[in-house]
Amino acid sequence: MHADPIAFPFAWPSPLEPPKELLTLRERPVVPAVLPDGSTAWLVTRYEDIRTVLSDPRLSRNRNRPDGERMVKERKKAIGFVDMDPPEHTRMRRILARAFTAGRVERMRPLIREAARELLAAMTSGSPPADLLASFAAPFSVRVLGDLLGVPRDEQDALCSASAREMWLRMQGLVAARREKPANDLISALIEVGDSEDGRLSEHELLHWCVAILMAGNETTATELGGLVVTLLGHADQLALLRDDLSLMRGAVDELLRCQVVGCSLSMLRYVKEDIEVAGVTVPKGASLICVLESGNYDETVFPEPFRLDITRGGNHHLAFSVGPHYCLGAALARVQLEIALEELLVTLPGLRLAVPVGELRRHDDSFMQGFVQVPVAW
Repeated sequence: MHADPIAFPFAWPSPLEPPKELLTLRERPVVPAVLPDGSTAWLVTRYEDIRTVLSDPRLSRNRNRPDGERMVKERKKAIGFVDMDPPEHTRMRRILARAFTAGRVERMRPLIREAARELLAAMTSGSPPADLLASFAAPFSVRVLGDLLGVPRDEQDALCSASAREMWLRMQGLVAARREKPANDLISALIEVGDSEDGRLSEHELLHWCVAILMAGNETTATELGGLVVTLLGHADQLALLRDDLSLMRGAVDELLRCQVVGCSLSMLRYVKEDIEVAGVTVPKGASLICVLESGNYDETVFPEPFRLDITRGGNHHLAFSVGPHYCLGAALARVQLEIALEELLVTLPGLRLAVPVGELRRHDDSFMQGFVQVPVAW
């Protein structure tokens, strides 16, 4: 590396103040960095470069196959979807997309709203303050994903809190039950599509994705909801604007996602299969490369006044759900969940506010998810 590397990921100095490095990072489109484990990587910092890199087939998600060789059978069983490269990734994404449709998400809207209202009623049945994450965001996410998959309501909490082995065994039982008696749920849809597609889903793959959807979607959406609420409550003018006109909710969620990235871009790490040039900088074969999504989301050439929260911002093609082949398959569901949850919070709790000074909120010390530990609220 040709310049002094910077430490990555960056620290948030306060809950509402983005890392200071994001103010000037895009002056250097490709930056050498040191990661928490002491390894090095190149950071891609600008919006358009990030979009280009995340669609470049010369980059691999799998460290064990930088030259694109076919992974061994055992590795294929264990690998996660986000770590796959074509053709495995292409096959799997096609199968999942046929089952996880926009229509399925839209049909869930009444169930999602019902879940939000029931959980808010339970939270407000006691006296404030309450932890929004533990009392609402986390159980809301569990309920929605459980209903999506077809997990019986009385089993959802136990399944999500189970050990990895117990979760796998419980899911095996649910999949077996759906093979015997299909229902209008995602497990049944995955069975149907996986059995009919070329290449098919093995039983191991089917179980893996049912578990992965429950685990990954649960943590991510609950964490996002906490971050969005904190950000919105910290901008009184935008909060008032949204309260007065809930038709702005879709744009508000996108703008909040742009400004409050709770997942660290370490998850965007790629391995270079051959020398490539990014913004005039040659990144050598074998190097690690990270697209810093939060930097792209603050790129002033794409988002005027990027550090100002503006829920009326148009053309908000942010990078919170990534881009390219690894664009989040659950983005449509996450958006609907966040829109409905925020709307019900604002309607049900017109006096919603933080119960502690914002400076007392703490983020998880985690390299991949940097959401809040607790979000105490009053109403």
